[in-house]
Order: sequence, then structure tokens, then C-alpha cells
Amino acid sequence: MELGGELAAITAGLDLLYRSRNRNAGILDAEGLIPVAVAEVAPRHFGSYEEGEAAILSLRDRLGGAESALRRDWLDEMSDSLLALIATFRGDRITFAERLERQIRTDTRDIPDEIIAGYHNGIRQALDELGFRGGDLLEDFTRWEKQARIPEDRVLDVLADFQRQARARCGRLASVLNADWLDAEWIKPVAQRDVPYSAYCDFPGRQVLLNVGFPYTAFSLKHLAVHEAFPGHLVHLKLRERRVAEGHMPLDAAQVVTSSASSAIFEGIADNGLQFLDWVETTEDHLGHLLQRLRSALRCRAAWRALGEGKPLEEILPDIARDSLQTPTVTRSRLAFLGHDLRAPFVYAYWCGEMAVDAVWSTIAEEERGSFWEYLYGNMHTPATLARHWKNCGS
Repeated sequence: MELGGELAAITAGLDLLYRSRNRNAGILDAEGLIPVAVAEVAPRHFGSYEEGEAAILSLRDRLGGAESALRRDWLDEMSDSLLALIATFRGDRITFAERLERQIRTDTRDIPDEIIAGYHNGIRQALDELGFRGGDLLEDFTRWEKQARIPEDRVLDVLADFQRQARARCGRLASVLNADWLDAEWIKPVAQRDVPYSAYCDFPGRQVLLNVGFPYTAFSLKHLAVHEAFPGHLVHLKLRERRVAEGHMPLDAAQVVTSSASSAIFEGIADNGLQFLDWVETTEDHLGHLLQRLRSALRCRAAWRALGEGKPLEEILPDIARDSLQTPTVTRSRLAFLGHDLRAPFVYAYWCGEMAVDAVWSTIAEEERGSFWEYLYGNMHTPATLARHWKNCGS
């Protein structure tokens, strides 16, 4: 685990350097490169990004000493993502496509039209089953959403109730992960306004910060309950905190590193929570699940067209809003991250992460679920390492 400790110290040092050069900036800069750390890490101190780069290159020369093939491959990809982040911070010439490949570890660019059409067709079918037919897709969806929307003064209570239900459904997963502490965990929903996210897991403060200015249906709050809390970020981070403290995971597992090789699977675990809990049950659930994937995919499309192809946001916004079945105002607010240099590639972590986890999960037999959850939650992963090392469970 020595290489993991070295990587953690280097990453903490890069975080300090990044923060020192972005003082008194906005809410996203204040998070730094490491928004959450669940253990104390003594940082390496760097006077420049060149010093940090040299430390990473030195570590990469010694990856052959990693404990396993999984750890070797993880350290290889994670360290390369830090090199790409340094290039970005330093102002080097690096394309958005290269940042996606090296930071998020995805070769996805624009989302194929047939995928978007498939989501639209599934939503159309669900609306028909629910009796919302007779108009075009946007018209019928708008009618459904209007009657399904949870009043703003109730969204926190509804979210809290879904969190309680989600926690109660985590019994099998908690047993597999030896998480007998799970029933005592809680994260309090707290209202926020005018923030660049729909919801945010404040793990140290044990709060889920919910942007109540967005519209929510019962399903969207159900999704957030599993994504932010059970069995998503809250459970994932608590497990990493305990296992690092007990010496069962290396020190690099203590850090959440923004727009890095760890991002896709961090979000992919959270976005597969409903599937892990067998909680997509009703026609409205299926509609909501397709809608979640649709909008996640279209945020990738918006990012690619704006940052990969260089199109103005005002030019692409109408089509993205229409295809997302959202108003332009809500769509614009959901794309706020695209204006932040560190965060911009992160929008790909959601759709690409969900697809990466789902690609393996969909092959898992019922009797393999426990082994897969231990492999998934108990190791640091990229999309490639998750698929490559599953059958030998990380050796």
C-alpha cells in the first residue's frame, strides 16, 4: 500500500497548490481538487506544478511494485489523470477530447443519436401506458410532469422519506460489506438556492444540499435518495473511511478527486443504486429512469458541442433543452459546470460512469451480487479496471 500512500500525498499537495492559486474564487474553486477526504493525509509540498509532475513521473516508474494487477492498472490511470490535470492547471495545450480520455477515462465524445432516440421511445411508451398521449412527446411529457411535480414545500420531507426507505432496502448489501453501522447513518436534506447543482452530498456535515429551485417528481427525489445517500455517496464514503482507518484500503481511497480517473465509477456506483436495490418497480419509475439517463447523456452532448466543437452555448441550448424535455432556463442552470475549467469534463462522469457499472452489473448472476459489491465498493476503479479485473476479483 506504499504506492497508494505516496499517490495520496502527491494528490493532497496538488490540491494545496491549486487552492493557493484560486483563492477567493467561486463556490467550485473553493472545493479544490479534493472536495472530500475521509482520512488525514500529510501532503507533499510543491512550489510549482512542475515539481508535482516530477513526483508523479517518479511514482509511475515504480508501478511494477503494486500489490496486484488491479492496483497497478488503477495507479497507472489515476496518476496519468493527475498529469492531465496539471497540464490543464498550467495552461498547457490540451484538447477537451484528451481531457476526457485521460481524466475521466472515457472515449465517449458526442452521444449517438440512436441512444437518444431509444430513451425518447422508452419515455413515449411509458407516457402512453400512463394515459398521457395525443400530443407530441414534449407536450405529453409536460402534462405528466406538471401533475407529478412535488410542491416545493414538500420536497425535503419526500426526499427524507425516500432516504429512509432506501436505507431499509440496503440490508443485503450492508451484510455483504460488513456495514453493520449503516442503520445508524443519516444525511439531512437541507434547502439551497442559486447553486450550480441539483443536489450535493456534504459528507463531513452529513447533509444533502438540495437545490429547491429545480422541479422534482417523486422519482427524481427517489433517485437522489439512493445517489446521494443509500447505497450511493454516503455509504460509499463511509465504507472507504472505515476501511482506510482499519488498513483494508490504501490511503488514496480516502480522497475524492474531482475530474479524475476515479470520478466515473464514484458517480456510476451512485447512479446504479436503484438497480442494486431492485427499486425500479412502476411505470413511472421506468419513465424516470429513462429520463435520468436521457438528461445525463444530453449534458455530455452539450459539453462536447461547446467544448469539443467550440460552439456557443446559446447556439446549442435550444436543441439540448428540447431533447432533454426541459425548459431552457433549467437546462442552462444544469450546464453551469461547463464554464468551470476543472469541473467541465466531470459531466461525463455521470452517464459514462453509470454505463460502465451497468455494463458489468447487467452480466451478474443473482448469486454473484455479493462478490461484485465487495469488488466494486472495496477497490478504487476506473471504467477499464472495473471491467478488466472483475472475473478475478481484483487480483
